[in-house]
Amino acid sequence: MKIAEIREMNSEELHNELERLRRHTFDLRAQAVTEKLQNSNQVGATRRDIARILTVLRERGESNIEQYQRHLEALASKQARA
Repeated sequence: MKIAEIREMNSEELHNELERLRRHTFDLRAQAVTEKLQNSNQVGATRRDIARILTVLRERGESNIEQYQRHLEALASKQARA
């Protein structure tokens, strides 16, 4: 993902993309452990995308990014239970 694409997104989209990438990183790490990962460069690329998103969010002056992510996760788990 290019930094220009990230900067075009609004904050809500960035938070959703951040959550998606973190889940994807978890999946990639699980695949790496079970030796089913085809391209090991994917883990690093995903981590760099996460860093780019966090950088843009901080440039925009957002604070409590991690707290907001936990809030989104809590909402998602509530909806999954319902």
